[in-house]
Amino acid sequence: MNRPLEIAMLGLGTVGSGVAEVLEEHAELLEERAGGPLRLRRVAVRDPSRVRATTVDPELLHDNATHVATDPDVDILVEVMGGIEPARTLLLHALRRGVHVVTANKALLARHGAELREAAVEGNAGLHFEAAVAGGIPIVKALAESLAGNRVQQLFGIVNGTTNYILTRMTQDGLPFDAALKEAQDLGYAEADPAADIEGEDAASKLAILAGLAFGAEFEAGDVYRAGIGHLTPKDVAAAAELGHVIKLLAIAKETDGEVELRVHPTMIPADHPLASVHGAYNAVFVHGDAVGDLMFYGRGAGRMPTASAVVADIVDAAQDLRRGVPGRIPLPTRSLPVRMISEITSRYYFALEVVDEPGVLGAIATVLGRHEVSVASMIQKGRRDDPVELLFVTHEAVEHQLLAALEEIAGLPQVVRVAQVIRVEGAEDA
Repeated sequence: MNRPLEIAMLGLGTVGSGVAEVLEEHAELLEERAGGPLRLRRVAVRDPSRVRATTVDPELLHDNATHVATDPDVDILVEVMGGIEPARTLLLHALRRGVHVVTANKALLARHGAELREAAVEGNAGLHFEAAVAGGIPIVKALAESLAGNRVQQLFGIVNGTTNYILTRMTQDGLPFDAALKEAQDLGYAEADPAADIEGEDAASKLAILAGLAFGAEFEAGDVYRAGIGHLTPKDVAAAAELGHVIKLLAIAKETDGEVELRVHPTMIPADHPLASVHGAYNAVFVHGDAVGDLMFYGRGAGRMPTASAVVADIVDAAQDLRRGVPGRIPLPTRSLPVRMISEITSRYYFALEVVDEPGVLGAIATVLGRHEVSVASMIQKGRRDDPVELLFVTHEAVEHQLLAALEEIAGLPQVVRVAQVIRVEGAEDA
């Protein structure tokens, strides 16, 4: 196949304009790597008459996404428009008729990945989505192909740049959450409505995709337990530092005893863990495979050009398959794994109590913890004879429902003013 391969693109926003720029500026290099020329044929936009900061020929712009996506001469369809519909319908139609699809749409994949894969199998087309998770970091291909000789046992990730920027500012400069969020919005890291980021929804969608690749199973965003960062305070960040830890919003996947844990939540990790040094809007994914051991993938997790880089890499992969006449690449699940309920996970925990400083309070707390099989690894008292004083605890591994039951009972003790905070802890016991 020596003719130019025709590309249609849905969307010409931040990422789409970056893709067009890379296709134009690196045309010769991409032709060499793709085995022949690539040509942008059509681009779907809402308003073709709007002036855009791009060199895309205005003649290529069309306001009918359906006409662009169903063009019979298109070989590769690139979706960077976002949202569920009409993206889902257009991609399903393209895949079923044999058009290779490249998408950066994490929400669509996390909700309708199985449906898209079925359509790809039906049309013998490729489904590529490197850009859907962690921007320019090649984590999707690594899990799907490079680590094929491993059984991945654990995966930890900082996969949301907005929350990582906020937590970095809270950690390094003591900013309260609201001030750090406002700064992130002013810099363009956070949307005007930041709920999807700060409540963990964005990270949960990405984790569902990564876990499916890592464990060879089918997961959706709804399978992922999630908790956000809006309740964290500078006091929590300072307490973590005093304990030799930092707080990150982690996406965590673990396979244990035939079940998988899928969870996104604020997590304390040791200050010397590789993920602890991932600052600002950067992303990182830490993977443990049984053969390769520990790996960490690090880089810009979002942004115009990093994401465009991943999209164009997928275009090249699709073009190589087309020119070789081989079936499209479709990462298919090979087994079924039940998801462990969050109440049944085993973890270490940090919790903070505000108590009346009087004799017997520690004994009463220890008695309750022992009754629920929760063992304390360390404890710090903040203040003396204040009203109230703070007690900071880190536990050894405990079952979540037992820890929560203990804290509920402790909250009812007459000397306890309140349970101020509970945060899960990951990392070695001796860290």
